[in-house]
Amino acid sequence: MDCTVRLSQLNPTLGDLKHNLDLHLREVDAARRQGIDLLVFPELSLTGYFLKDQVSDLAMRLDDPLLARLLAMSNEVSIVVGFVEHGAGDQLYNATAFLERGRVLHVHRKVHLVSYGMFDEARDFSPGAEFRPIDSRLGRLGLCICEDLWHVGGGYTYFLERCDAVIVPSASPARGIAAGDEGLRSVAVWDTLLSAQALLFQCWMLYCNRVGWEDGIGFAGHSAVFGPEGRRRAQLEGLSPGRLDQRLSSATLERTRVRTPLRRDERPQVLLDALERALHPPAPRVPEPAAPTESEPEERGRNPRPWRP
Repeated sequence: MDCTVRLSQLNPTLGDLKHNLDLHLREVDAARRQGIDLLVFPELSLTGYFLKDQVSDLAMRLDDPLLARLLAMSNEVSIVVGFVEHGAGDQLYNATAFLERGRVLHVHRKVHLVSYGMFDEARDFSPGAEFRPIDSRLGRLGLCICEDLWHVGGGYTYFLERCDAVIVPSASPARGIAAGDEGLRSVAVWDTLLSAQALLFQCWMLYCNRVGWEDGIGFAGHSAVFGPEGRRRAQLEGLSPGRLDQRLSSATLERTRVRTPLRRDERPQVLLDALERALHPPAPRVPEPAAPTESEPEERGRNPRPWRP
């Protein structure tokens, strides 16, 4: 896990695949020339986020010529890119592809779709079904798309799978501006989530959020890198496009894990037992019938008297 990662904090144009692809290609070319090993783009970076009735028109299969142009450039730099996937059975997914050495090494489909507040992803997308690690030339990596990180299952799965870094492409709006606050509340919440999971799961957290405006909603940016001890190593300030470079070190991972051996001491069987009880609770016990009293002899239940007015 010794590599240099770049988080490319973009402002994609809603629904304009050609413009967004050109933007990506320029970023990949710059990363290649500057010796970057891993280039990460935000959630739905090729399409924009609030797609509404454009979702099916912008969906791509993995053999789409548009993706092929990025694949051709992934021989020198590994690429994480967000798009709408046209999957099997005509299912549409909020997806992120990991491109490396000219092939699609992995596709993560967003598991936890957001359908509250201003969001309605479940109307347009099918949910993903798994969190699977990526065995990259750079190390063992995991992917969580935005809301996935708000649910502990993804990070915990990657922890058990011994992932060294979790990549989090995001399209998180800027919210919570109030008098007396220091910055955006939404940014502070993300910092807490990233720091906590980096600390608990002892991995690098690579958070790449987008900027710009869509449908009257502004995106918060503030892409960041957190180390395996939970400390923020770098962050892009402000709401403008930018690049954040960070060197990741396997020595840092090793020191953290030796000092506090959380993986060694983890007991996943305890959680498995709890999940079994939650998913398959025992049938409720049927109470035994009460014993008959002297005022209600047993014969009354078997041979009731006829009712009379």
